[in-house]
Amino acid sequence: METNIIGIGITVSDRFRDVVDEKAERIAHLAPRAQRLDIKVTRRLDRQGRKSDETVELTLVGKGPVVRAEAVEIDKFTALDIAIDKLSERLRRAKGKREDARDRGKGAHYEKGSGAIAGIDVEPASVEVLRQVATGTISTVAAGEADEADYTPVVIRQKEFAAEWMTADEAVDRMELVGHDFFLFIDAASDKPSVVYRRKGWDYGAIALAVVAPPAATELVS
Repeated sequence: METNIIGIGITVSDRFRDVVDEKAERIAHLAPRAQRLDIKVTRRLDRQGRKSDETVELTLVGKGPVVRAEAVEIDKFTALDIAIDKLSERLRRAKGKREDARDRGKGAHYEKGSGAIAGIDVEPASVEVLRQVATGTISTVAAGEADEADYTPVVIRQKEFAAEWMTADEAVDRMELVGHDFFLFIDAASDKPSVVYRRKGWDYGAIALAVVAPPAATELVS
């Protein structure tokens, strides 16, 4: 397996490269079909220009979905250890789910009669949540809790990905592999834009958008 290391704001030492090569053997054992492990090391500075922390991001590329993990620590070697542990755990979990799926036979499937997703622990969002998402009124802050005086602008990180058709079960697997709390996809059963998300414990939820054409604009007649 090839390793590719990039340093941003930091020089990658030969010692760090040697440690990466040693850790990469562990990943190659867990993912024999992996082709490349990308490692990005980033050093951030505080306002006084002093080192504050170092981030190690791992991206495993091969035949199959991309697997990611990252960690932020004062020392890049510690961050590497934590990120490797996260990546290894996600690979083990994915392997265990594949073995369970083989033992169960048929996995998640869409029941046309009831419209339910069977074979996976996914709970559809409530009608109220869907209505709030559609109207843009959903909020994680209760009314009256936000104080305008304490408001701080937040830079929103934007990304764009190509649409992928898959089942909810496959979307959950992909979400776990990248370590996110949600995953966007196109439901292969309904062709609807959908998202799976993490709930409490090991439960997951799913939300699908019903695409409705906007009402035609009315012309004003003088």
